[in-house]
Amino acid sequence: MPDTPRPAFYAARRGGWRDWWTVLHPPYTAWHLSYVVLGASLAPRVDISRMVGTVLAFFLAVGVAAHCLDELHGRPLRTLIPGRALIAATVVSLLGAVAIGVAGLSTVGAVLVPFIVVGPLLVMAYNAELLGGIVHTDAGFAAAWGAFPVLVAYYVQAGRLDLTAAFAAAATFGISLAQRSLSTPARTLRRRVAHLSGEAAMHDGRLLELTVAALLEPLERALRALSWAMVALAAALLADRVF
Repeated sequence: MPDTPRPAFYAARRGGWRDWWTVLHPPYTAWHLSYVVLGASLAPRVDISRMVGTVLAFFLAVGVAAHCLDELHGRPLRTLIPGRALIAATVVSLLGAVAIGVAGLSTVGAVLVPFIVVGPLLVMAYNAELLGGIVHTDAGFAAAWGAFPVLVAYYVQAGRLDLTAAFAAAATFGISLAQRSLSTPARTLRRRVAHLSGEAAMHDGRLLELTVAALLEPLERALRALSWAMVALAAALLADRVF
């Protein structure tokens, strides 16, 4: 009988520190942190210290807290991390993200408060599937992890939101929708499909075998490419503004 496939293409072998690596979803965390850098880089003025603080806050809220909550809810990555450790990491990370936001009030201003409140609420509502899962949708994902980071990062730099921020948020919303269109069937194939067989008849008479691996490969190839491409794009924009 074939080995059970890894729950994600970036998943490490189970146990110890490797479980924490897997829970952090490194390619996806880097991808969504790139939106923070992108939003900051589009602002009229780029303050590196503010940008670093924003990236760190989103790393704690999205990279750590959201993913720990997700693993706690049904163990989709099949890690061996104790539930209490996941809960502790979630609480500490969210508090850390809020603390960074509160520290930024002295320089950014009190208008930052709504962002500080909404961020943790999005993490809880989406990843814990609160309110009947109303936020746990493709659009909810795109808004929370695509548009929101751009808007926050831009506001932290510029002290306002304008058309530039709106268009950038719309772009990352759309990119995040595309990500979900790829990652949702990829997760299904990896985690839920035990066996798949069939053939595709081509016009020239050839028969192509349909297997889990054959269907999964183009989806994950696109996800891998997009994950590093978005990081590279954000780095390019930042380099253009700073150097």
